[in-house]
Amino acid sequence: MFHKPLEDIFPNPPEGLDAHALEAHSMPQHIAIIMDGNGRWAKKRSLNRLKGHKAGIEAVREAIRCASDCGVRFLTIYSFSTENWKRPQTEVNGLMDLFAKTMLAEVDELDEEGVRVMTIGDLTPLPQDTREAFDRAWDQTRSNEGMTLVVAVNYGSRAEMLESIQKIADKAAAAGASGKDAPRVTEELFESGLYTTGIPDPDLVIRTSGEMRLSNFLLWQVAYSEFYVTPVLWPDFNRYEMLRALLDYQRRDRRYGAVR
Repeated sequence: MFHKPLEDIFPNPPEGLDAHALEAHSMPQHIAIIMDGNGRWAKKRSLNRLKGHKAGIEAVREAIRCASDCGVRFLTIYSFSTENWKRPQTEVNGLMDLFAKTMLAEVDELDEEGVRVMTIGDLTPLPQDTREAFDRAWDQTRSNEGMTLVVAVNYGSRAEMLESIQKIADKAAAAGASGKDAPRVTEELFESGLYTTGIPDPDLVIRTSGEMRLSNFLLWQVAYSEFYVTPVLWPDFNRYEMLRALLDYQRRDRRYGAVR
């Protein structure tokens, strides 16, 4: 169900966008977003890339508010991949500082709105203040019952899957099981070792900036997700762009491989 009247969630929508066409019973339970285009947004304005990342923070706020108000239960944002360490050190350092400052600045408001904040990925290599900011957000909001905001940071799907397989192998070895005695690897067993265990698979994956790739994001979990790609660069992604994605999603016929 919508948590606010549609007129409040989408005030004064652009011509041709009808928020009242949204159906509460057809809302995606889980939206995952590949936030792309901060660097290109900055370049178009002759700014350094970090300015683009800072501009993207407002789009993150907008997406969180909009998804929560629409009754979405889980929102996953791809904020930093395992491959992003290859970027210039000044950009990486700036991003880590931005993560920490933003999380600390936003956590109280997120808490008041009942949002639960969690992370997926390996936080071990992150600077201490960045890890502590994410830890504080989890500790402060873990009991909230509203939307769960999942921040994918230092996340890579291949590493996640390999880690799950290693966990299964380690458990089998610890139990002295091998060969025919080893446990059968089922989907349930494999998923129990993923970072996303307990989180439903995304219904809708949104990618901004027009790129047509997954970039090592939730490769297992998006097997039957619907995809929506927009040319809009992430800092320009607002609630009306989210509305476009939601309306497009609700026109889909999800068959999960069956015929209807």
